[in-house]
Amino acid sequence: MSDRYPCGTLRRREFLAGLGAAAAAPLVLDAVRASATAAYADVASKTLGKLGLPGPFPGRVIEARHPGMITGGVKHRAAIKATLDRGLTALTGADDATSAWRAFFEPGDVVGIKVVPNGWPYAHTSHELVLEVIDGLKSAGVKTNDMFVYERYRGEFMTAEYQKILPAGIKWGGLTPEDDPTQLEIAFPAFKNDPVAGYDRDEFVAMNLIHHGHDPKDDRNLRSHLGTLVTKRVNKLVLLPVLKDHGSAGVTGALKNMSHGSVNNVARSHSTPDANACNQFIPEMVAHPILRKKCVLQIMDGIRAVHQGGPFARALEKTWEYNALFLATDPVALDHVEWTIIDAERKARGLPPVGASGRIALDPLKTEGFDVRQPQHIAIAGNLGLGVFDYKSPKGRRFSIDHRVVKVAST
Repeated sequence: MSDRYPCGTLRRREFLAGLGAAAAAPLVLDAVRASATAAYADVASKTLGKLGLPGPFPGRVIEARHPGMITGGVKHRAAIKATLDRGLTALTGADDATSAWRAFFEPGDVVGIKVVPNGWPYAHTSHELVLEVIDGLKSAGVKTNDMFVYERYRGEFMTAEYQKILPAGIKWGGLTPEDDPTQLEIAFPAFKNDPVAGYDRDEFVAMNLIHHGHDPKDDRNLRSHLGTLVTKRVNKLVLLPVLKDHGSAGVTGALKNMSHGSVNNVARSHSTPDANACNQFIPEMVAHPILRKKCVLQIMDGIRAVHQGGPFARALEKTWEYNALFLATDPVALDHVEWTIIDAERKARGLPPVGASGRIALDPLKTEGFDVRQPQHIAIAGNLGLGVFDYKSPKGRRFSIDHRVVKVAST
């Protein structure tokens, strides 16, 4: 490649997470823990504390249920709106949905909306939910032309047809606008005027983790760069993950949507069946200060969920109509709730828990692609202060998961 984007000078910020950065890592990790402590303390003193991970509501997960969001495979926007509104007020304690949106967003904000298209046509971020989020942001005073709907890959975004349903003025696209088998490109000259494309050469996470077959002497292989959209164009992110299992990470929810959806060079986290490293990659990536600061709201789409075969779920029978939305500022608590729900559904279908599934573990369907799945990335992220993992608060800790189920309409 002609552009090697040299990094690592004193003029450039590097969030060191690898073992090779032993001298610098303790300072960085101390800063992360200090940030988490400050956020937790803020919750105790204010109704709505500091935004960013784990946010003003550590441990709180609202599961808003409405049996009419999807019926017979057809999604209903009015039911989705009612469920989203109720979930937001339950999360924030606001009197109405507009006030809840204003707790997170305000006029002048430039907001990225991160969707999950891989799973189309069964298990993607619902078009109806995206449109309701846009309307919610508008009610908080965010201008239409200050919104960016995006995914890492432009091709996947367009396959799921988001570009066809977005209102005029909304910017959209993929951080990687064209096929890049190396996963190392950060600049795409043919797309230089694209408002979404490209990665920031100065903001990345370095860790001792290399994609199979890549050159360990090439330092680009050691880094994952954040999208320029995330670092320089938006000041806040609302993320819309989907309730799914995942062949390498166990489950893919809020944390993996952040770690894999807004950065490059992600295949190194699971490059071969016997080199699964999601437990390392996901928490270290999410701990980057910019992601921690800007990811202010998580809205998980559990309208149609995936119990087996995620993230793509190319067969309808691998999904089920769960008819719920999940709202949180804490991605760790949200993902632990997701993990519990998926394992319960798998048990009901005679499948092993995700944490016990793999080619060399339990594989009753003979379809596992990795030696052992790694949902423990959620607990590790909790240990890093990125959120609350425990259902019961351990001694010395103030917060535990507060999973609240809200029924928007009777069954």
